[in-house]
Amino acid sequence: MHYELYYWTGIQGRGEFVRLALEDAGADYADMARVHGDAVMDPFLAGTSEGGRPFAPPFLKAGRQVVAQVAAILDFLGPTLDLVPHAASRRVQAIQLQLTIADLVAEVHDTHHPIAASQYYEDQKSEAIARAASMRGERLPKFLGYFEDMVKDNGGRHPLREHSYVDLSLFQLLAGLDYMFPQRMRALWPRLPLLAALKERVEKRPGVAAYLASDRRLAFNANGIFRHYPELDGPA
Repeated sequence: MHYELYYWTGIQGRGEFVRLALEDAGADYADMARVHGDAVMDPFLAGTSEGGRPFAPPFLKAGRQVVAQVAAILDFLGPTLDLVPHAASRRVQAIQLQLTIADLVAEVHDTHHPIAASQYYEDQKSEAIARAASMRGERLPKFLGYFEDMVKDNGGRHPLREHSYVDLSLFQLLAGLDYMFPQRMRALWPRLPLLAALKERVEKRPGVAAYLASDRRLAFNANGIFRHYPELDGPA
């Protein structure tokens, strides 16, 4: 199966969760906006192309089917790419974990844009500083402690007892948090030994390692979800 991935060029954001799954599995895919420009997404977003109309990228086209939303895309790809357990109950657990990751990603975005996504960071900087204190002190320990427990409760290596797209998404989440909150993550890593080991294993997987070393992998930057503003970081 050939896949077409649609996501904004130059932005290290939600599309990366899908890219990691495709790259890890060695899937045949084209990154359409990078090849043809962002305008290639316009017919889909306007509802004039075949398939379901997405609200926003990322979305994936497989044959005539269009799938949007990261968790739905990964649930769709998981069985074909062998990135989710076959049992229905485990597949439900996978999407539950992916949606929890999505919850944290949304809170991460709202840390640097707490008032409005349409406004510049500089226009809501004071609110962002207050929001970041809560993120560092309360939300990160709560979410990451949960994921650490999930790995522990399922054998100590994977949250689903075997490699899955959830491992890949946790890698992207942890890498992004390392970039955004380097001081805070240095303080938190000693509490998260299983997540630290998972992150290290994922980045050594052949498909992932090759992708990370390639020019297909965008560096974290000020246009993505995970943005490093020194005034938002701290040891606690």
